[in-house]
Amino acid sequence: MRPSSRDLDQMRTISIETNVTRYAEGSCMIKCGETHVLCTASIDDRVPPFLKNSGLGWVTAEYGMLPRATHTRMRREAKNGQSGRTQEIQRLIGRSLRAGIDRVALGERQITVDCDVIQADGGTRCASITGGWVALRLAINALMKAGDVISDPMLDHVAAVSCGIYAGQPVLDLDYPEDSEAGVDGNFVMMGSSRLVEVQMSAEGSTFSRDEMNTLMDLAEKGVGELVAAQKAAVS
Repeated sequence: MRPSSRDLDQMRTISIETNVTRYAEGSCMIKCGETHVLCTASIDDRVPPFLKNSGLGWVTAEYGMLPRATHTRMRREAKNGQSGRTQEIQRLIGRSLRAGIDRVALGERQITVDCDVIQADGGTRCASITGGWVALRLAINALMKAGDVISDPMLDHVAAVSCGIYAGQPVLDLDYPEDSEAGVDGNFVMMGSSRLVEVQMSAEGSTFSRDEMNTLMDLAEKGVGELVAAQKAAVS
């Protein structure tokens, strides 16, 4: 029934390769099926002005798609000319990653997580959050190894997955053919403990019931569990 022939509750193949760049304090390449995202984490000993002398750290994110990440070439976005979609996604990534951080323990420093989509086949924001957490974990490991951070500021894993109603059936981890035709589409960001960070759901030509939403939540919890297992394997 699914274009990929996957079961309704089956994730795409997940792989996370770490330390893929030379200079970033933390980096990984995450592949969720045919969606590939390069995630790097960079440490700065300064914080934004609104946090100066607060004793609190900050985690932020930037997101972008390479011009030929999709079927046809897109114009390269300059930072001051980013689309609304790009700005919304990078704010989501930043919010999601901050949910898993003790900002007091991090200390007065900023970590910027850059998520660059090399190839897109649906779920790029979810892959960015999941891979971004791995890059962040590795950067914080570097801080702890150097003795710059004493208490581990990472509270829990953070990962994200998409779910939706495609051809009348609830499905897990939508690829592009499903995402483009889904009657209901949702992105679920969760902690390793299954506590919710953020849920984005919308009906696109259809509506959904409370029971259907609960079914999608159950699928998302299953998917995030598999993503967290992949994160653990990547950073072990």
